[in-house]
Formats: sequence, structure tokens, C-alpha cells
Amino acid sequence: MLPNLTLWVKLLLAAAVAFGISFLMTPPVKRFAEKVGAIDVPIEGRRINTTPIPRMGGLAIFLGFVVSLLLFVDMRTQVLGILLGAVIIAVMGAVDDIVTLKPWAKLAGQVAAALVAIRCGVVFQVISNPLATGAMIEIGWLSIPLTILWIVGCTNAVNLIDGLDGLAVGVSAISALTMLLVALFVSEPAVCVILAALIGACVGFMPYNLNPAKIFMGDVGSQFLGFVLSTVSIAGMFKFHAIITFLVPLLALAVPLADTVFAFFRRIAHGQSPFHADRGHFHHRLLAMGMNQKQAVAVLYGVSAVLGLLAVLLAGDNAVVRIVCLLAAFAISIGVWLFVFRRNDKLRPAHPDAEADGNGKPKENP
Repeated sequence: MLPNLTLWVKLLLAAAVAFGISFLMTPPVKRFAEKVGAIDVPIEGRRINTTPIPRMGGLAIFLGFVVSLLLFVDMRTQVLGILLGAVIIAVMGAVDDIVTLKPWAKLAGQVAAALVAIRCGVVFQVISNPLATGAMIEIGWLSIPLTILWIVGCTNAVNLIDGLDGLAVGVSAISALTMLLVALFVSEPAVCVILAALIGACVGFMPYNLNPAKIFMGDVGSQFLGFVLSTVSIAGMFKFHAIITFLVPLLALAVPLADTVFAFFRRIAHGQSPFHADRGHFHHRLLAMGMNQKQAVAVLYGVSAVLGLLAVLLAGDNAVVRIVCLLAAFAISIGVWLFVFRRNDKLRPAHPDAEADGNGKPKENP
């Protein structure tokens, strides 16, 4: 579907308002975080930052998003459920940024927010039948537990990848853009506007969060982004009557979800609690390879973007769209390679004829 002019204007306005509020509110939010003691102090070995940095910056993202929704989205039942659930998540995240809640308390809040969204109709009740094109299977009583699992899983997934400057907010913006493009194909104007507002709010916060970060978004931001992405995916993405019903949101959120799944099983395999923090996440492994923060973030941005383009390619039935997606994926891959490997000697393989210097490192022949 090609959106009409009215929808285009609404999308641009929603993104612009969310961007402006998020950008303008981040400095006062930073001062507020400092005043209430919401500071990320690098006392744990897994921390990347070396100096105390205020968190709770996600509050600016939340404000930009909510104001934009109230201005440009009709408050139908599902939208209201997403908004009320997001408020619960944001309040819980803000409290956690100040006093550090127990894992069970955060889980309870996430489940409560999910139940509010479900009560307002944000729930999937059918799954695709891969053996019959266009056929759907009713899942009955499993719909509520599976919806809770999806929402809580996505909420924690974005929270877990929030380990490098600009990583979680950038990946979330890419995921939202992917879903926005797909939502245009399935004619979901309200979902499109919600996602445009989310993208604008994320981009407005990014100048303060990119390396070197002036403020972190904290749990109030990461959990909020995960919750909104998960609920919007149900409202908009799960309406495909094909096997791509699940592939689209899975591809859009592939990086945080894969990182969470690997972390869960890795910790269990090591005899640890699934909630035990460690340095085994994707971004930690990229840093261990010799990348700096900007390069590691660029790699994960690139992976998210390419997978997002794959989701758009699956959803679109236009030859031009598919060609553009393939060309964009190729360009992104080349760009990331040039940024990371052409600028990082540690990651370049040594030339077979290179000599070793006094420290045992390869030394290129002149």
C-alpha cells in the first residue's frame, strides 16, 4: 500500500514532535537523574563506562512518544492498552533506575503491563499453518500465555542489549523502522503513526547517547522500548495470513531476541541463574575481538538493518521494493565492513609474508 498524503503528513508530524520533545527534554531529564541519584556507577566488572553517568534518559523518549501519540493517534482500545502498559513499564523502570528493584519485582511489573495490553485486545489468537497457504490455526487458551511470553521476552531482550553507548536505542529505532515499512504494506495507519512516533523519540535521544554517552536511557528507556515494539508487533505485524506472520517481527527484533536466548541457555549451561549478569553478550564478544564501542555498535546496527530489510523483502510483493532492499542490504554490509575492518588493524589478518616485530606482532614489509 502506498500511503496517501494525509498519512504521510501525520507520520512526519508524529516523528517530528516526538523527536523535538525527546531532544529538548533530555538535558532536564539528565539534571533530574543527577538530583535523585539515578547514576550508573562502574563498580561491576561487566560495565563498559569508566566514569559515573546519569541514567533514566529513557524518560525523555517516553515523554516524546506519549505526547506524539496523544496528538496524532486515535485512542482506540488497542492503542490505549499499549499506552497504559507503557506507563506501567516506564514508572517501574524509573523506580528501578533509582533504587534497583529485585528481578521478581520487575518481572511482576512486566507481566502486569502485558495483561493490561491483553485486556485491551493486544493479543494474537491464531498462528500460520505452513502446510496450507493462507490457512490459520486457532490457538485458543494458549493465546494469553504466548502473548505474555512474547511481550515479556521482548521487553527484557532490549534491556539486555543496552550495554554500549547508543546500541539499544539505535537497534530499537531500526526495528521500529522495519515494522513501519511493513505496516504500510498491510494498511495499518494507526500502527504506522505509533511507530513513527517511536522512531522520532529514539532519534531525538541518540545525540546524547552515542559514544561517548552523556546519559544512559536506563531501564525506563530499554524496557519501555521493548514493550512498545512487542505490543505494536502484535497489533500490526501478526495480521499477515502467511508464514511470514512470525518471521517479520522476529527478523525486526532478531538481534535483541537472539542475544537474550543465547544468554539464557549460556547461563544455565554454566550452572548460573538465567538472571545472572555476565560479559557474554554479543557486544561484549565484539569488544573482545578488538573492536571499539563505535565499531561494535556499527556491526550490530548493520546486522539489525540487514535483517530488517529481509523482513521488508518478505512482506513486500513489489519487484522494485525487493531490488531496493537487496541493494540497501549490500550497501550496508559494505559500509560496515569498511568502517570496522578497514579502520581496525587488530581485526585484519596478517599478510603471510609479514615479519614479526620485537613484541611478536606482525610487521608489514615496506
